[in-house]
Amino acid sequence: MLQNLHVKNLALIDEAEVEFAPGLNIMTGETGAGKSIIIGSVSLALGGRVPKEMIRENAPFGLVELTFFIEDEQLKQALQKMDIYPEDDCLILSRKITNGRSISKINGESVPVSKVKEVAGLLIDIHGQHEHQSLMVKKNHLNILDGYAKNNLANEKVKLKKSFDIYKKLKAELEEAAMDSSQREREIAFLSFELKEIEEASLSPGEDETLEQDYRRLLNGQKIMEALTGAYEKTSEGYDSATNQISHALKSLASISEYDEPIAGFFDQLTEIDNLLNDFNREVADYRSDTAFDEETFAEVENRLNVVNRFKSKYGNTIQEILNSAAEKRARLEKLSDYDAYLERLKSEFEKIKKEVERQSERVSKIRQKAALELTEAIRKELLDLNFPDISFSMKFEKMDSFTANGYDNAEFLISTNPGEPLKSLEKIASGGELSRIMLAIKTVLADVDAVGTLIFDEIDTGISGRTAQMVSEKMNALGRSHQIICITHLPQIAAMADSHYLIEKSVANQTTISTIRLLEQEESAGELARMLGGVKITDTVMKSAIEMKELAANTKKSLGEPG
Repeated sequence: MLQNLHVKNLALIDEAEVEFAPGLNIMTGETGAGKSIIIGSVSLALGGRVPKEMIRENAPFGLVELTFFIEDEQLKQALQKMDIYPEDDCLILSRKITNGRSISKINGESVPVSKVKEVAGLLIDIHGQHEHQSLMVKKNHLNILDGYAKNNLANEKVKLKKSFDIYKKLKAELEEAAMDSSQREREIAFLSFELKEIEEASLSPGEDETLEQDYRRLLNGQKIMEALTGAYEKTSEGYDSATNQISHALKSLASISEYDEPIAGFFDQLTEIDNLLNDFNREVADYRSDTAFDEETFAEVENRLNVVNRFKSKYGNTIQEILNSAAEKRARLEKLSDYDAYLERLKSEFEKIKKEVERQSERVSKIRQKAALELTEAIRKELLDLNFPDISFSMKFEKMDSFTANGYDNAEFLISTNPGEPLKSLEKIASGGELSRIMLAIKTVLADVDAVGTLIFDEIDTGISGRTAQMVSEKMNALGRSHQIICITHLPQIAAMADSHYLIEKSVANQTTISTIRLLEQEESAGELARMLGGVKITDTVMKSAIEMKELAANTKKSLGEPG
């Protein structure tokens, strides 16, 4: 579960620390207090996009740190497969944003954002304010079903994708191969010319690097010789040369080296320097005598380098790429030279993989349709608990005309909210409040088959009130018995069910607006419920209603078999 949230310099938050508890954690506060900033901060730490306005004005950096407590052994094993190891059953995910750049860390070790997202998928599920609108997009329905059926479906989908990739490649090659004889003859002629040109150039890997080195050396030949001659003269020729001066110094030391041991050491060191200098002079002399900087050699190197660079501009950035290009052209030429056999073989391979994709798509579809019956029935039962008394809920499957890496299924949820009415698409029948409840039902069902321990809901109660709100609160409470729930709400019915109630407040200090979050005691929670019920003016009647609401929530929990 999510144990701790630490936020610094984000939007209205100067610095905030929140300790979350198991069960149902409710966050409330006035409009604009910064409730969504809390959820936004969590999303940010888990690899979400960083809006420019998210970092607090004039702050040097923004920081979010999440601490998860990991007890489940299966979850630990899944993390270990990613080379992630909780320390003392704790996992700390952090993200620091500085000057538009961000650094993500897991237990203090820097990791790519993609790694954080992968880990987050095992730990937490965030339902944003408008996520229920995703139910209006039909393709998302299949993703929900695949998430429900992933244990039976995952391996089959991997096999299908591998086959589809081959199918797609062969299909593209077959379409490209459709040419008449005149086109084929032109391509053969062009390929033959290019291949002959590359082969006659007799290029060898690494040749360009050697040529460039020789070119630089020859281009600067006079400068090199003048510098070497000057160095040689200073070290080996004439009375003032280094060799002559060291020789005199050695004679001076030799006459006194026997009188003191350190002097003998100086003599040995200078002897070694003399030997090194003699070696240096011999190598410089050999280089000068063996190296020629003539115009003919320079012209040969320059011309060859021009040839290599011309081929690079046509066939690849390196000689190895040019040689690889030649190999590809040779293979293509062989295909075109025996075109009929090549085309027949290609068609045969394509038909074979097409049948395999068809077979695997059918297998995936059967698994989906079986799982869809279970999923839609489970969702229907959850919807009954969410004040849909006469609900029908199912999934319709259609076969697409073409394949995708996901098979050939085109599926969508269908719903009927009144007896006798036909099943229709969600977009045609469901209101905003109904979509919120449908999404809650889906999340509840998926939570039962998923190992994710923490669910976050940002105002999932949009568009609902009255008896429906009470039923949603009971569903959230029930879900909180098997998962950690963190929920932002504006409904007192849901807030009353909180196991832990947090208040997000906005205040002004030193002419700066800041948001803070704190855990409420029982009496404070009742006061916050009264604010949610009565608005600005909280009368005794409103306060009494808030206390009664808390008592009713406690009694509901007891009736469901848990302490109030």
